[in-house]
Amino acid sequence: MSSVLGVGDLAPDFELPDQHQTAVRLSRLLVAGPVVLFFYPLAMSRGCTAESCHFRDLAAEFNAVGASRVGISRDTVARQRQFDAEHHLGYPLLSDPDGTVASDYGIQRNLPGLPPRRSTFVIGSDRRVRGVIRSELRMETHADEALRILKAEEPAAPL
Repeated sequence: MSSVLGVGDLAPDFELPDQHQTAVRLSRLLVAGPVVLFFYPLAMSRGCTAESCHFRDLAAEFNAVGASRVGISRDTVARQRQFDAEHHLGYPLLSDPDGTVASDYGIQRNLPGLPPRRSTFVIGSDRRVRGVIRSELRMETHADEALRILKAEEPAAPL
């Protein structure tokens, strides 16, 4: 396993299918602004549902700072599609079935078969990591802290 990405590191580019089987490439998303990439262990589990729905519920706040939300797990495309349909999440859910991207970001656990660590990366348009949030148990902290990081970077409004 590689080391966990930290603030200032270059986020690895990747392409994975979303819940609609559409190929999503990180570098293409970043053209529109920052990306909040959150890794979750298992679609439709209690904790992951709480986390994903909190990201959904804060859509207006993320839009206000020009950021895209993207969830990623080892779940299949079909399971991601079901997760989105049941909870009306409204953002891409990427399927990383072999954990390659999780490994590239340094969050894949060492024991085979275990899901990656619950982690969120705030990635700037330049592909630099602006913030990393790690909490296995505090689901809402991922979206809340990502927003705090993004708002801290907003330029001051002209007087």
